[in-house]
Amino acid sequence: MYLPAQFRSTDPAHAHALMRAHPLASLVSTDDGGFPCVSHLPLHLQERADSLVLLGHCAKANPHWRYLQARPQALVTFMGPHAYLSPTVYPDLARVPTWNYLAVHCRVQATLVEQPAAKDALLKALIGDHEPPYVAQWRALDEDFAHRMLAGIVAFELRVTELQCALKLNQHRKEAHAAMYQAYRQGGPGAQALADWMQTLGLVPAQEA
Repeated sequence: MYLPAQFRSTDPAHAHALMRAHPLASLVSTDDGGFPCVSHLPLHLQERADSLVLLGHCAKANPHWRYLQARPQALVTFMGPHAYLSPTVYPDLARVPTWNYLAVHCRVQATLVEQPAAKDALLKALIGDHEPPYVAQWRALDEDFAHRMLAGIVAFELRVTELQCALKLNQHRKEAHAAMYQAYRQGGPGAQALADWMQTLGLVPAQEA
């Protein structure tokens, strides 16, 4: 992605926090005709000793898994909070509106997960992210029903080979940070989340926060 130096984060903790807080990702690869194919999927971030891996699955009816099997290299994007920014935050009038956002892009190498036990473990990782109590219900399901459900999905591991993290918060416009923070603090959920990130990144003095 286009990533000016002032918006590039090199701290893995920032990327990991965004990926976990906004797990519905866009998985992008190409179909058999070379046209981009996109699936929107929740992914589980797993930090291993020597790599970063994203775990997910799609319906067996979704042809995307076949494209991953044929062409394992793909792109995964995570969209974090975002919001409009009015030029009224600047002390001078010669300014224009912009849109601030936080995003993570991952180049990945896909591997299908085919063994039922491994697929089951992958599902439990996803359940643990979003509804841990459901694990007990999943374990208590009729065995034949559970096998049918597992047979209806294709699971995969996406090993991250390259990662980019964009934190676009007008870092280069320090004169507007105080007004920008106040505007975002009074805005909707996306704007308020950006205000929180301004605090995380130290863009506003403690007394203003």
